[in-house]
Amino acid sequence: MGGGSGGHITPAVAVVREILEKKPRASIEFWTDFKYYKNVTKLTTEIGVAWGESARRKKVPYIRVRRIPAGKFHRYANWHFKDYFTHFDITLKDLIIGNILGFFGFLGGIITAFCRFLHRASRPDIIFLKGGYVCLPVGLIAKLFRIPYIIHESDAVFGLANRLLMKKAKKVAFGMPIPEEMQEKHPNFVWTGIPVGQEFKPVSMTKQLSLKKAFSFNPDKPLVVITGGSQGSENINEAIRQILPELLKFTSVGLVAGRKHYEDMVDLKRYENWDKASLESNFRMWEFNTTMDELMGAADLVVSRAGATTIAELASLKKATILIPFARLPGAHQTKNAKRLEDAKAAVVIDDAKMLEKPEVLLEEIHRLIKSPRVRADMADQLAEEARSDAAKRLADLILEEVLVEKTL
Repeated sequence: MGGGSGGHITPAVAVVREILEKKPRASIEFWTDFKYYKNVTKLTTEIGVAWGESARRKKVPYIRVRRIPAGKFHRYANWHFKDYFTHFDITLKDLIIGNILGFFGFLGGIITAFCRFLHRASRPDIIFLKGGYVCLPVGLIAKLFRIPYIIHESDAVFGLANRLLMKKAKKVAFGMPIPEEMQEKHPNFVWTGIPVGQEFKPVSMTKQLSLKKAFSFNPDKPLVVITGGSQGSENINEAIRQILPELLKFTSVGLVAGRKHYEDMVDLKRYENWDKASLESNFRMWEFNTTMDELMGAADLVVSRAGATTIAELASLKKATILIPFARLPGAHQTKNAKRLEDAKAAVVIDDAKMLEKPEVLLEEIHRLIKSPRVRADMADQLAEEARSDAAKRLADLILEEVLVEKTL
């Protein structure tokens, strides 16, 4: 199960795909929050069929998607006492009201999971928890009923849910390499990599040019794709607003503004000039793009937040990348994800606060990399070294092996 963000959904779906390829008659339930229910239903329908008697009779893959209440507990890294008053709008909305609502959502998840697992016939053979707050209530009830589970942590720092659940997990799978001393201390820790969809793979130069044309960009100009994730990034969007006229002097720009912030960026549509079906301005903006593998595949350079799943997708695509980690996240995990890649010379990292104060920092870095194809190629090669293309297969094998172990006990 997974939810709360696209970074938890897409890896879990990739694992489901692998399980069904190995065990086509497996019965799978995908639990997610209400927010991502439609997304999960759409993605899983592409690899299986809806749960029902017709599927049972035909003996074909079937997946049931269930909604579960969930509550997020908001915490911000690197905040000092004064910040809670300086940013009182955030404090009130997220840390006070948000956490009250999060607590009741969490209780709802506990009750839903308890009622579901109360009857022995309804209990699964094993649960795969992709991490995040949506998984916490299910994991706690699984522990109560002694249902085996495997958890996966993508980031360089464990999230709260995984920290609370890891002690009783059958296996703890890591997206990042495990230090040798940690592996010796915890034999149930396994480095699998981060699962990504099969569509995320390097494209040839010919294919890249074709993709640029498909998105109406000039294939002879470099393309920078900028994304803050499915919800978007207010800070990245604002920086792009400031530097866009200068950017368009030397590169095409594709901006994924995000569902949460798109309406605030609609004024940038004035740069998106069309002559009939031909894009004249070499700028396009989307609320969200459902073919991010193709859009990022078309790019010569990608500017992104430093979420672990996005990094894994970019590594699989073998793309030169500028990472702008969101420093306020709990555990500063995006900052640590980015720092590890910066040290390996696999990405350029720009501080979020510095970019917001002086957007020209981002402009200068994009210009430097666009004018340096060799540097971009070296970065892309190094980032590709961080990818484990068979991560979904490794996790599927881990899950199926554990099912066999449990059935023999």
